[in-house]
Amino acid sequence: MTYPRYTSLARSLPANVPFVGPETHERARGAPFAARIGANENGFGTSPRAIAAMRKAAGDIWKYGDSQSHDLRAALAAHHGTEPANIMVGEGIDGLLGYLVRLIVGPGDAVVTSDGAYPTFNYHVTGFGGVLHRVPYVDGREDPTSLLAKAAQVDAKLVYLANPDNPMGTWHSGTSVVAAMDALPEGCLLVLDEAYVECAPEGTAAPIRPDDPRVIRLRTFSKVYGMAGARVGYAIAAPDLIEAFNKVRNHFGMNRAAQAGALAALQDGDWLAHVQRKISRARDRIAQIAQDNGLYALPSATNFVAIDCGGDGSFAKAVLDNLIQQGVFVRMPFVAPQDRCIRVSCGPMDQLKIFAAALPSALEAARG
Repeated sequence: MTYPRYTSLARSLPANVPFVGPETHERARGAPFAARIGANENGFGTSPRAIAAMRKAAGDIWKYGDSQSHDLRAALAAHHGTEPANIMVGEGIDGLLGYLVRLIVGPGDAVVTSDGAYPTFNYHVTGFGGVLHRVPYVDGREDPTSLLAKAAQVDAKLVYLANPDNPMGTWHSGTSVVAAMDALPEGCLLVLDEAYVECAPEGTAAPIRPDDPRVIRLRTFSKVYGMAGARVGYAIAAPDLIEAFNKVRNHFGMNRAAQAGALAALQDGDWLAHVQRKISRARDRIAQIAQDNGLYALPSATNFVAIDCGGDGSFAKAVLDNLIQQGVFVRMPFVAPQDRCIRVSCGPMDQLKIFAAALPSALEAARG
């Protein structure tokens, strides 16, 4: 008999999809969603300059993309006041997390994260045989003190912190994150996921030197820049760590048109400010919808809002399922006590109007 000879690690793992995509739900329900406000995409759209740049690049799509993402790295370095040697571009934060874990984590190595935090990080750690150690949220936020204490206890090689956080939308000041790093154990790398930092209040971004060898910061063009489908993320870290990515990354993984679009988006500050204003108004509207239904919306520094449904995870799941039946795509946290919430992405007001109309009956069905 001929068959693949999987590794023992691969044989031990279940098939796992960290997030079920909206298209999968649409195929299952046999109809498109009327409101797509669950995947934290930017429903306000992409910079017209970025779209034009990608259209122009389409004529050269027969060519591989620049394997070094030279122009984009140079622009990002200038944007952050550093050098291209401090920047690595990759296939979204998810792709960069995969490369990072491949570089650092081997079978049996300890890694620390928050219980209920971004599951794709866990997916990569498990896939390379790492051992996950989880600490609970504190007051609805990832807790740097708990994370670093656990890292010291288990001799962790990586510790993951998202600021602002997904799925709750909560955040810490950047200075408090830097202060907490004093407790980072020797030989442990802080993975600071800042995917939503452009949505956050001034002072949320951690004032960390790009050359600091204790931390790698991750950013994306998927959220405020509205390029989720292009898969462009980047890392800011010390040059030695950035260079190490070249040992394991897919050197031609970056789409040529995506590189051109990200470069144009980065240079379009007016569009960025336009989207930030739209997100702020949408957050206020989602909070008002929650209040109108007797619910509580957690303060958010992201492009989504977590709404406390006032019950347990089973109740929130019933609300979510009914919303999906009504054609409203939202998501919810996976782990208690965060799973008492549903998570609603910021989107255009017509989408939020559909959500507002559907929520009362979803709550009534869940209570009934």
